[in-house]
Amino acid sequence: MNFVSTRIITGDVARLVAFYEKATGASAAWATEDFAELATENATLAIGAVRTVAMFAPGSARPADNHSVIIEFLVDDVDRVHGSLADSVTEVVAGPTTMPWGNRSLLVRDPDGNLVNFFTPVTPAAREKYAR
Repeated sequence: MNFVSTRIITGDVARLVAFYEKATGASAAWATEDFAELATENATLAIGAVRTVAMFAPGSARPADNHSVIIEFLVDDVDRVHGSLADSVTEVVAGPTTMPWGNRSLLVRDPDGNLVNFFTPVTPAAREKYAR
């Protein structure tokens, strides 16, 4: 098995895609006006419109209703990401903070209210964990 993507269902695909393009630096590949994917080196973030839910399981997903998942991105410089997103983020949940496990993390909410963690390993053990 290979974990390949996470999909967010939204009421405004273009708005959410624009946020994640700015946040990640990746360009979205649009399949239709209702579905786009942002591919990174290790995984893909898919963004789909509410009306796509009916194609696979009607009523199974609701936009802007996530209260348990945190989407995480490994970045080169979390403080730089914080600065670049300052005008795009409506809520910074936790500004750049070095966590006890060695990552410097920034926790924000995307335009739909989903939690997003951008992190940079800063201790030797954390850097080793994510070495490519």
